[in-house]
Parts: sequence; structure tokens; C-alpha cells
Amino acid sequence: MAQRVFISADHGLSVIYFLQSEIISTLLKAGVEVIVFTDDEARPNIEERFHQPGLTFEGLRLQECQKYLKTVNPVIQRWLDLLRWVGGSKRINTTAMDGNYHLITTGYTGYSQLALPFLRAAIWVMRRSRWARRLIVHAQQRFTPNIYADLFEKYKPVLVVARTPGWRMDRYILREAAAHGVRTVAAIVGWDNPSSYNLNGAPMDFITCWSEIQKEELVLGSDWDPLRVNISGVPAYDGYFLRSWLVPRDEYFRQHKLDPKLKLLSYACSFETLHPNFPNMAAIIELVNNNELAEPCQLLIRFHPNHFLPGSRFEEERKKVAEYVKGMPHIHLVEPVSLGGGLGHYSGEDMPEKASMMAWSDVFLTVYSTMVVETAIHDKPIISVTIDTPGGWNMKDVYSLPLTAIGDWPTHQRFRQSKAGRVAASKEQLRELINFYLNDPTTDSDNRRKFIQEECTFTDGSAGRRTGEYLLSLMKGPDQL
Repeated sequence: MAQRVFISADHGLSVIYFLQSEIISTLLKAGVEVIVFTDDEARPNIEERFHQPGLTFEGLRLQECQKYLKTVNPVIQRWLDLLRWVGGSKRINTTAMDGNYHLITTGYTGYSQLALPFLRAAIWVMRRSRWARRLIVHAQQRFTPNIYADLFEKYKPVLVVARTPGWRMDRYILREAAAHGVRTVAAIVGWDNPSSYNLNGAPMDFITCWSEIQKEELVLGSDWDPLRVNISGVPAYDGYFLRSWLVPRDEYFRQHKLDPKLKLLSYACSFETLHPNFPNMAAIIELVNNNELAEPCQLLIRFHPNHFLPGSRFEEERKKVAEYVKGMPHIHLVEPVSLGGGLGHYSGEDMPEKASMMAWSDVFLTVYSTMVVETAIHDKPIISVTIDTPGGWNMKDVYSLPLTAIGDWPTHQRFRQSKAGRVAASKEQLRELINFYLNDPTTDSDNRRKFIQEECTFTDGSAGRRTGEYLLSLMKGPDQL
């Protein structure tokens, strides 16, 4: 009988990570049956696109997870989630955790608001005590539901893989796996994950990550045994390194009605949860539309998936930008593709768009987004734009943080220190840096290559295969590891 593996793909990025790399094909070639759990609403679209022999799709039952979260001691679960999220060791850079703490607790009311002094005291202790951190991780195990019991009985998996060590709703299926005596492994999908989220939300056996840098964050910040931390690169980026997603330049320019004679600037919205992106976009738009740059340019703006949340402040910002650029022939807007359901506007179908936007841009701009890594792979000039709005979102019960204040967050700090790109905090600096790169796009190229080597480890498109082979190694008996 074939061995079976559960893979939790609870986010559009994890669909790319697992289904558009060689991870699953490596498992299938070894005779392993793979059951992918994904968003219930998006499941039909994903199954239709990726179905193949040996691969089965199941729903994540997220509504049942939400019901359990809201009905079984919800306040206690919420507090434990907060402590786990921001209570990592102070042996690593904690500035991202500090920002997340304020983002989460701004919305606290009632008993939760009264509990904040005690929670802050607990976090202070946890950042200094491994014993306290272990206590919180252990305390979470009392919240282990039986949402997936029938599927564990039906498939009898030997391994459960998730894109986090229980930081999201995947914590419930991982806790159930532990209760059934099934090995668990996390695959780090996001660049900033080990520094932004910390303690495990479930009992975990193994984890695989991008680089030595992430491994250090996991060991020092989250108390991982270094022998249980694997480095396998970034499977989601294999298509970039192999250039398999690239749309030819002429075709890409036709798709977006771009002028092949003009220089192309691209801006990818980012970090809007904590601060508006409109000042950044407005500054670039004005420079392009008023022809204030050293060469005639056109601008492509890529909205963030949050910009499509109905009724949100992000949706209002998107509408504001769309209205602002009306009548400007050289300003173009792009929205990420959606798979529907809880996966939002992150889609595997979007990778050719992203790859081509970065590859054919003369200068790429964002706000310390993960796309600074992706663009460095394409060896294009990068500018992180951090133009602040006084007061941020200026909304009640919404925490705002100046963009100029996030430069010391771990991944942002590494980008700055690598000198793989530049940072502009004003329209004047922006004009100067864009002109600088238009004049010499090869500047910082060596730094970009070094940055990618340090952050991604494997740059030959082999990360998916390596990750799949690592998962296969974990399926051996305990005496064989």
C-alpha cells in the first residue's frame, strides 16, 4: 500500500510553493499518494487545474476551524495566539514582533483590553525565558479539535506538511496529526515568516526553510533544535531562476498597452496594513505624468491582494488611485489574479505576470516587499519607497506605523545592509534615485547577486526537488532517520 502525505495549502502563496514546484512531482514519482488540503471554495478551481494521478484534494474546513476558535474558550485561544505570535526570544531582532503586537492589540476591547498589562508582562518574560515559551506552546495543546478525524482514519497519512508550524488555522490539523501520532513538518513559504511569527502553534517534528539566515531565526528565536531544521531554498522561486514563467517582452507590453519605446517603472503595493501606499504611488505618478525624470517613462502599478477586500480601507485606496490616474496615458494598473475563496488574490496563474513585470522593468519600486527578493533574482534596480502620511490611516482602532520606521525590521534591515537596492523617503529622493538607476542599471548588480545567494541559498531552480526529497526522507521509520 502506498504511503500518504497530507499537505495543507491554506494560502495562495502555498499553492505556488507546493503545486507549481517539483515538490509534489518528486513525491508522486516515489510512489507516494498526496492529499492536498486547500480553501473549500477555491478547491474546485485548484483541483481542475492541478489534478493528476496520485494527487487528491480535500477542503480545509476553515468554517469549522473558525467555529471552534469562536466557541471553545475564544478569549483564551486568542491570548495564546498573541503570546505565541510575539513572544519569541529576544536573541533575534524583535522589531517585527513589536509591530505585530501593536497591530493585533489595537482592536482589543473588554476583558482583552484589561488583560493587556498581564499579557505584556508575560511577553517580557517569554522573550527572556525558554521555559516560559515552552509553557505557552504546551498550553495550546488543550485546544485540539476533531475536525479532521474522519480524514486521518480514511487516509492514514504518515506525514502532515503545512506552510507554517501552526501559525495559522493549520494549527488545528497539525495538532490532530500529533494526537494521531503522525509526523509533522513545516515548510517556510514567506521571507519574513521566522522573524514575524514565532512559537509553534502545534507539536512539530521538523521544519524546512530558505537559508542559514532563516535557520538561525528559527533556532534562536523559536527554540528549534538545529538538527530538525533543514535548508532547501525557495521552491516558489524555481520558476524565476529557470525563467519558465517569463512572457516575451513584446507580448507583455501588448497585454498592458505599454509603449515599447518608453522606460518602464513598476510599483508593487505593500505594507498597506500598517500604512497607506497612496503617497508613494502619487509621487511616482506625478514624476512620470509630468515628465520630471531623466528619460520619458511609463508606470505599471500592481495592487496588493488586500486592495480587493470588499468594504475595506484598502479597497477605498485602490478606487482612489484608479480615479487619480484617469486621463493619464502612461499610468497602468494591474490586479493580482484570484483563485477565489479564502485564498484571495494570490494565484499560481499570476506568476507569469509577476515574473514579466519584474524582468521587463527598468526600475522596480515597492515598500520592502518580498518582491525586493524576487526582483533581485531578475537583476533589476530596486527602490524601496517610504513616503509617510502624517498619522498613517488616521482611523479609529486602526494601528498605523510610519513607513520610515520599518527599516529596522529584520528582512528590511537585511535588504538595506545588503545594498541590493536603495531607499527613498521623499519625492525628491525618489526622483534622484530613479534617474540614478536609469542612467546606470548595472549599479548594485553584484550586491543583488550576493543578496539572492544569502536569502535563497539554491539559485539553480532545484529547491522544489530538494524539498520533495527532504519530505521523502522524513517518511522513513524512526530507526532510519
